[in-house]
Amino acid sequence: MKVYHGSDTQIEQIDLDKCKFGKDFGRGFYVTKLQDQAITMAERVARWNKTTPVVSEFEFDEFALIDDELKKLHFDGYNDEWLEFVVLNRKNKLKQQVHDYDIVEGPVADDKIATEIDDYINGIISKEQFLKNLVYNPSHQICFCTVQSLQVLELPKAKIDSIVFHADDNVLQTLMTDYNMNELEAADKYYTSNTYTKLANESTEFYKKDWTEIYELLKQELNH
Repeated sequence: MKVYHGSDTQIEQIDLDKCKFGKDFGRGFYVTKLQDQAITMAERVARWNKTTPVVSEFEFDEFALIDDELKKLHFDGYNDEWLEFVVLNRKNKLKQQVHDYDIVEGPVADDKIATEIDDYINGIISKEQFLKNLVYNPSHQICFCTVQSLQVLELPKAKIDSIVFHADDNVLQTLMTDYNMNELEAADKYYTSNTYTKLANESTEFYKKDWTEIYELLKQELNH
């Protein structure tokens, strides 16, 4: 199953030590099967940090959910048990995990729900009132809480073809503007360049570069 992580950084290696406590299901690496949800999260993080939103895609081995070697917890929806577990984790001030699950799956406490949870924690509303106020909001998250659980999450091989295509479009448009070329002239210069040859060769890892870096390399080549 494809799952997604929204942030402002392309995830190539997961380090649980960089993950924060106090989240819905505790410290861990969070993903969702809902791509739109990951995109929304990436846009929120990017706005906060004034950066660019990035959605990292992973392959999740769903057999892990029936693997007896991993301890799992699953919530079908918003209910008493979900609320108490989220409160347990959100109130955690110890900087250490307050549960021993490897993987936890269930709905998300979004901003509105999080506010309601704070009111519940602070005694402003009762559990009954919280559950009564709760409006169903389609959401999904999986928290990988241990190093062992991360073994069932795989970052797909870089999709070089799509990355190269993205670079092509931007490089060609800029080349046409900067050098006053038509589309055919720009394509001829670009696709016969050493820069493009390196970009299309996976071993060079040029595909990891931003298109602006590719363009600067191409300019250096053309100006020599």
